[in-house]
Amino acid sequence: MSEEKVILILGATGQVGTELQRSFAGAGQVTAWGRSVADLSNPEGLRPPIRQLRPSLILNAAAYTAVDRAESEPDLALTVNGVAPHVLAEEAARLGALLVHYSTDYVFDGSKKGPWVESDATNPLNTYGRTKLTGEQAIEAVGGKFLIFRTSWVYGPHGHNFLRTMLKLGREREQLKIVDDQSGAPTSSVAIGDATRAICDKAMGSSPIYGVYHLTCGGSTTWYEFAQEIFAQHQRRTGEKVPQVIPIPSSEYPTPAKRPASSVLSNDKLQSTYEIALPDWKSALSEVLAT
Repeated sequence: MSEEKVILILGATGQVGTELQRSFAGAGQVTAWGRSVADLSNPEGLRPPIRQLRPSLILNAAAYTAVDRAESEPDLALTVNGVAPHVLAEEAARLGALLVHYSTDYVFDGSKKGPWVESDATNPLNTYGRTKLTGEQAIEAVGGKFLIFRTSWVYGPHGHNFLRTMLKLGREREQLKIVDDQSGAPTSSVAIGDATRAICDKAMGSSPIYGVYHLTCGGSTTWYEFAQEIFAQHQRRTGEKVPQVIPIPSSEYPTPAKRPASSVLSNDKLQSTYEIALPDWKSALSEVLAT
């Protein structure tokens, strides 16, 4: 009988970390750490507990994700998103463990007309994107067994995200103005968790292909269209009154961090390598709203 896998999830209370605990239930001995045990702002402090636990799979769902605040806290963002992943990669390599790390569409500048592929040149426009790219590069420099998943516009039933913000504001206001000139693929934490489990089941088997993969829900939309769909589905489910949603350009909603105009990612590499595709973004939204 084979020994039970020891699985470590970092970022236990975040939206992706929460879903990973659900999706990996029954996959082995699952341990989920929040900031009290694994604080990525103290990267060297990660080494002792990891060496004691000796996981065979490390799922890093912890990150500095406050995109606008990162502009005023670049050092902290770099420590969490850039330095800590290097430590995790070193410890994973030391143990012979598989490291799964999540990155972002914001490593690209948004200038491409079609979907971005993994080999496209990166050129992040903001501090968050730069620090996440540093984390990717740090993991690749260490080598070993690793999967880096670039995802986008993450939302879900838990945590702070666009969906939950829209539903809250929709109850408070009759009208919402939403940016309509940025395109991407809303990707649910539920879909990310389920896909990660399926990929890891294959990657920990025979002849895995490690590296960087794009992992998003199918299709693309704008923030304005995403908000419209949220309210349309919510109204169909509940019958509640919903606000009027008005499209605006990004210039009317200035933010400290610049966002890419187009950050739609191609999932072809993931599908051809692991034969896994996430659901269309509208179907994933429906699943989340049903929870």
